[in-house]
Amino acid sequence: MILKSKQLWRLWCKALGEKTGKSNNEADLIAIIRSAILLTYVVTNGFIIAGVVKHWNDGERCSKCEHLEYQKNG
Repeated sequence: MILKSKQLWRLWCKALGEKTGKSNNEADLIAIIRSAILLTYVVTNGFIIAGVVKHWNDGERCSKCEHLEYQKNG
């Protein structure tokens, strides 16, 4: 099933919410603004997830590492 770009845009706009605006041009502009807001949410969440993954085990030390440090200092 291949969708034309007009059909795809119409479906995307419907997925963002009900069609609002006095004309089709105004409704398209509102859909673009909603898409930009959605994109900023996705990018922000991506950075939050990347930060959590990067610092997942900060402060935790494995028993193997402590054993090696004990041998260096002892």
